[in-house]
Amino acid sequence: MKLPPPLHRWRLSPRRAIAVQQRLAARVQVEPLRGEPRFIAGLDAAFSADHAFCLGAVVLWDMTERRVAEERVARRRLQFPYVPGLLSFREAPALLEALRRLNTAPDLLMCDGHGLAHPRRFGIACHLGVLCDLPAIGCAKSRLVGEHAEPARRRGASVPLLHNLEIVGSVLRTRPGTRPVYVSVGHRIDLASAQEIVLACALRFRLPEPTRLADQLAARAKRGSP
Repeated sequence: MKLPPPLHRWRLSPRRAIAVQQRLAARVQVEPLRGEPRFIAGLDAAFSADHAFCLGAVVLWDMTERRVAEERVARRRLQFPYVPGLLSFREAPALLEALRRLNTAPDLLMCDGHGLAHPRRFGIACHLGVLCDLPAIGCAKSRLVGEHAEPARRRGASVPLLHNLEIVGSVLRTRPGTRPVYVSVGHRIDLASAQEIVLACALRFRLPEPTRLADQLAARAKRGSP
């Protein structure tokens, strides 16, 4: 897969990284999704046992055939410290490299993380969506910012996720009686479409297949890493 030219460097101070987030957040587009996506790239990352490398995992999920089309892993040396709210600067270089190794370009990115549901409205789903110029969704296991009511226990029930009086995502129940997931816009999609796709990909488990399988792939890569 060929990616657009980079929009910034990765070797940055936290202060400059925040400035990059604030600058690129203006590029995030919230709009109805165009067309029906078939190939969804689920993305997740892990770190090597020595904490020196990030392991980026991409699973290309075929929505039409409900199967894995490709799997790719990339290993990149970490260049950025652990700073809450800036985790994409640790994970994105390896994830972008894994995306470059795909033979089939995805129609949409689904990140195990947040999009607009972020203190500066620029989580990893926004970051990767803008850098790749692709529709992107954040689907996280836990909340980063905001407040919400409890969604009903039925599959498909949702409530808004609010931060500073703004709807930044939704809290979606993908299976009856299980904990919800946190869905937010990354880029070139609206919240209703993002929620619909996450639900359509949650076949048997709480997590949608693209990110669930990417999480497993990242864990296997970590076990094989020094």
